[in-house]
Amino acid sequence: MNFTDKVYEKCKLIPKGKVSTYKQIALSLNSKAYQAIGKALSKNKNKDVPCHRVICNNGEIGGFRGSIDNEDKKILLEKEGILIFNNKINLKEFLYKI
Repeated sequence: MNFTDKVYEKCKLIPKGKVSTYKQIALSLNSKAYQAIGKALSKNKNKDVPCHRVICNNGEIGGFRGSIDNEDKKILLEKEGILIFNNKINLKEFLYKI
């Protein structure tokens, strides 16, 4: 299994209504390649991989599908019951540690 596939498998573990971070995924893969995680997720075309649930370590939403425009990502997260305030998510409430 290549790196991208491993990232996608970790992403699939994040339950609906929760988020994880690029850093959490990297740590679960024994890696510090946070940007590589983001790059892999930006190329995701598989609807079974909920890449919209992966956000920045500081709670910021981050980009989506290779773009800094994250309106679609916000809509998906809000549909799952995740509260967003000033483009940030409360990690104490919504973080899922992989």
